[in-house]
Amino acid sequence: MADEKTAQPIDFSTFIFSLGSAALIHLGITPNPVTEKTEYNLDHAKQNIDLLAVLKEKTAGNLTKEEESLINNLLHSLRMKYMEELKKGKP
Repeated sequence: MADEKTAQPIDFSTFIFSLGSAALIHLGITPNPVTEKTEYNLDHAKQNIDLLAVLKEKTAGNLTKEEESLINNLLHSLRMKYMEELKKGKP
């Protein structure tokens, strides 16, 4: 567990990055930082991408330009990576 004195504050961008990072881990692109192993689970990746899409929808009109750009770009990138993995036909 992180030391409370060194823990960074959580804001919307940090939260969005954490969901995006989880999707990348489940797409097998980034190793799990805890286990340092590569994981691959398209269902879990899709779930994180879908969560980002729900957040985008529910926060529409309430984000800064930077936050809106971040979520739009991250969603686009993750969706493209997800589609690439689907095309590969991995189990």
